[in-house]
Amino acid sequence: MQTLKDIIGESKIFAQREVLSPHYTPKKLILREKEINSIEKAIKPALEGEKGRNLFVYGRTGTGKTTCARYVISEIKDIPNTKARVSYVNCRMYNTRFRVLNKVIADHMPNYARRGYGIIDLYGKLTSWIEEDNKILVLVLDEIDMVKDLDDLVYTMTRINSEIRSGGVAMIGISNKVSFKEELDPRSLSALYESELVFPSYYSDELYEIVKDRAETGFKKGVVDEDILHFIAAAAAKEGGDARLSLKILSKSGELAEEHGRDKITMAEAEEAIKMAESEIVYELISSLPEHQKLVLYSIVLLAQSGGSYKKLTDGIDTYLFSGEVYNRYKSIAEGLKRVPKSERWYRNYISELEMQGLIASFDSSKGIRGHTKLIKLLYPTQKTRAVLEKNIFGLNGNSEKKEDD
Repeated sequence: MQTLKDIIGESKIFAQREVLSPHYTPKKLILREKEINSIEKAIKPALEGEKGRNLFVYGRTGTGKTTCARYVISEIKDIPNTKARVSYVNCRMYNTRFRVLNKVIADHMPNYARRGYGIIDLYGKLTSWIEEDNKILVLVLDEIDMVKDLDDLVYTMTRINSEIRSGGVAMIGISNKVSFKEELDPRSLSALYESELVFPSYYSDELYEIVKDRAETGFKKGVVDEDILHFIAAAAAKEGGDARLSLKILSKSGELAEEHGRDKITMAEAEEAIKMAESEIVYELISSLPEHQKLVLYSIVLLAQSGGSYKKLTDGIDTYLFSGEVYNRYKSIAEGLKRVPKSERWYRNYISELEMQGLIASFDSSKGIRGHTKLIKLLYPTQKTRAVLEKNIFGLNGNSEKKEDD
């Protein structure tokens, strides 16, 4: 039996475990030099005492958006005598205008933030602080689409720029949602979208370079072979080119090897790590979806389990679903939860978002089946997806037998 001393002893696997975390920001980022330069150019005026351009950054989960933003933030902090001041805000935690403003105040005036003032007071204090010595606030809003009153927030920050005599605010908004612009008020849209940056998904060979780079520092020499790294990269590429997933698999493989008392990662551990990491990623992804996207996905899951009209018409084994019946089920579920169903236009946006996240696939049906219509297919196991959704929507555990009324 292992003692506590054995457990906390020197690892045979890890050299610097933290390097393998998806949340770690390396001193040098590979394969995203172009994107980093684009962010740097957007904030260059701020570093020179000018207001700078607002920038909107989007791309799928695991494409390096947050890591690149954090990397540039670390660069700013190393620049002497600059008027730029940075606030990084995770909008999943700070999801209202008040919370965002309070976070900014807390970053730069911590004593004032604790006094319990309202929006008007925070606004006045922030503008005074910016004007004091011509500061430029670089406000990084990660997962900006999670802010409930985003139009109000954008209006407030742009109003600062129009009212102050010196200094200014430059915003960098980060989102996974391609359709995000369509949710904004036209004035907010024109203010926020001064420039755009799209992060493409990684290819298998790029993911290999990423895991190889992290493995060289994170593991001890000889712990992981090239074929294991290629295997991990290929697995993550199949799931949409998610670098976070590849790093989770890599780290989990090392943990399993350590648990098994090995001094080297085997293919068996990599395979087990893939299953574990994929489950974690899917749970995180589904949990992070906006409420109505969860309801649409839940509608797809229920219909996939019961067999939709397409399966009955074709007498097939594939669980394709007609888009129209998914929308009808979604409306029924939303109304049952006392929510106002979104329009069909918004529903189509949600389908596009779910497809971009790799949770579903959709395509036009062949002529002759209800004319031309869109077919939808769930890409993840129905029972596991249902369990996650029911926990998120209804607060039920994974063993729930809750049934949705037709």
